[in-house]
Amino acid sequence: MDGGMTKVTSSDVAKRAGVSQSAVSRVFSGASASKATQDKVRAAAAELGYRPNVLARSLITGRSRISGLVVAYLENPFYPDALERMSKALQARGYHTLIFMASWTSDVDRVLEELLDYQVDGIIAASVALSDGLMDRCRAAEIPIVLFNRGQEEGGLTQVTCANHAAGVGGADHLAAGGHRRFGHIAGWDGSMTGRDRAAGFAEGRARHGQSAVTRPGDYDREKAASAALTLVDEHGVDALFVGNDHMAFSVIDVLRHQRGMALGRDVSVVGFDDVPMAAWPSYDLTTWRQPSGQMVAAAVERMMALIDGEASPQRVEIEGRLIQRGSSR
Repeated sequence: MDGGMTKVTSSDVAKRAGVSQSAVSRVFSGASASKATQDKVRAAAAELGYRPNVLARSLITGRSRISGLVVAYLENPFYPDALERMSKALQARGYHTLIFMASWTSDVDRVLEELLDYQVDGIIAASVALSDGLMDRCRAAEIPIVLFNRGQEEGGLTQVTCANHAAGVGGADHLAAGGHRRFGHIAGWDGSMTGRDRAAGFAEGRARHGQSAVTRPGDYDREKAASAALTLVDEHGVDALFVGNDHMAFSVIDVLRHQRGMALGRDVSVVGFDDVPMAAWPSYDLTTWRQPSGQMVAAAVERMMALIDGEASPQRVEIEGRLIQRGSSR
């Protein structure tokens, strides 16, 4: 290097720390190493100004130690929370994370093509679907993909979701137990298998109780959900609403309370889906079906690691949620 300075190597760090060179490699690759060894190695590296060459190591190991996260619909508070959990879980496994934003329907393939250019070891796609062509390219490149909170009938992909059909049934059971007789459903986007499963479960559940229901699309959009709620209440006399997610349910509560003067849990009951932190705020007090975000994230990361290591085949993982009753329903 210029100025007579020599480049610090891992051998220099090992000598200063009093450990083997392989121990230095383990510490900076995220592999197993005792806390004492990690502390000595990192202290020696800091003293010497050593920075590991991640790119060089990836050429040797064939692993970039980079994971890709693709997400759409960050307006929904469920996803920022899940992404934070996921990033921390991947970091604990020694992985750096690249997060790319996409829309549900238009630019998913373009975004994933960009991710492939970064030589990621694996991809977790949250709330997006993939085309057959892109799935074929990922298979050819031997890059595993895990779908998070999104199912896909075709393609043989690993997918981690809540038990959405059971959740829909549970929502109907809860509203029937409250003595309601005029059910309404504000559905999510029809292109989402998770949304379709929730709607199918709700239809099955209310049919068990001999109830029909009027369904209106919300498309996971606050304005559409608010408009749908007014239509269901004004034109169909609905007094019980199962809403496709909390993000829409908050809008439904706002419009029914402030534009129609309705009392939640008395004039109308509203049940959401996700149980994001805002659901527990006193201003919403939303009864909702809790998606077990922590378990879902852990399962998605675990499955991706197993796929990267060649120790698993694609599978569908469904994790049970539960109803959290609050004041928006009786």
